[in-house]
Amino acid sequence: MQQKILVKVPMHCDKCRTKALKIAAAAHGVSKVSIEGADKDHIEVIGDGVDSVCLTRLLRKKLRSATIVKVEEVKEAKADKKEEKLTPPVQCISSASYCAPQCPSMYYGVVCEYPEPSNCSIM
Repeated sequence: MQQKILVKVPMHCDKCRTKALKIAAAAHGVSKVSIEGADKDHIEVIGDGVDSVCLTRLLRKKLRSATIVKVEEVKEAKADKKEEKLTPPVQCISSASYCAPQCPSMYYGVVCEYPEPSNCSIM
């Protein structure tokens, strides 16, 4: 089950943002980390089995202040995939009434029909 955790961390400079991103990315189960918010003071962490309390404790330990804003389950968008029907390759029509060679096997979906010749040398 994927979770999305939003943590508010006061970050005043780029160095603080980088440090917060590194701490969040190193947590167990994290798959995506990003900075959100108008003031760029929220860290959004998406992952499987991420412990939000442990993550917040780590951020508090290194950056002095962190608050959990929201924890929610990520609902994956189910893409409607059209199942493609696999059809076997079309075989060439071969009959005793035709005097034509077999179609090459590398051409799929092509039906090889030849008009009946008046004089057949094979038969």
